[in-house]
Amino acid sequence: MENRLRSHHYFHTQPYDLNCAQAILKGFQKEFNISDTEIEDYKAWGGGRAEGGMCGALFAAEGLLRQIVKDSIIQKFIQSTGSPLCLDLRNSQFTCVECIRIADELVEKNRL
Repeated sequence: MENRLRSHHYFHTQPYDLNCAQAILKGFQKEFNISDTEIEDYKAWGGGRAEGGMCGALFAAEGLLRQIVKDSIIQKFIQSTGSPLCLDLRNSQFTCVECIRIADELVEKNRL
C-alpha cells in the first residue's frame, strides 16, 4: 500500500471537514487523479443523500472502482455491515467512521 492517509482521516476533521463520500475521494485523490472540484461536488452525496439512500462512503467507493472497470463491492460491504443504506447503518452499531474505513479497505483491496 502506498503511503497515504486513509479516508477516515478526512471525515469531519480540520482542516478538511469532509463528509463520508468526500472523505473516500480525498483518501484516493492521488491514486485516481481526483480534482478538488470533484471532491467538492460529492458534498451532495453524504449524510444519506446518495442514490437510493446508499451510504455515501460506499457510493463514492463504487464510483472509484467503476472508473477502472472493477466489480461492484456492494455485496462485500453488506457482508461487513449488514446493509448498504445509510439509515440502516445509522440505526445499527456502525458509525460513519467505521463505514468509511470499510469502504476504504474495499477500494484498496479491489483497485489493484
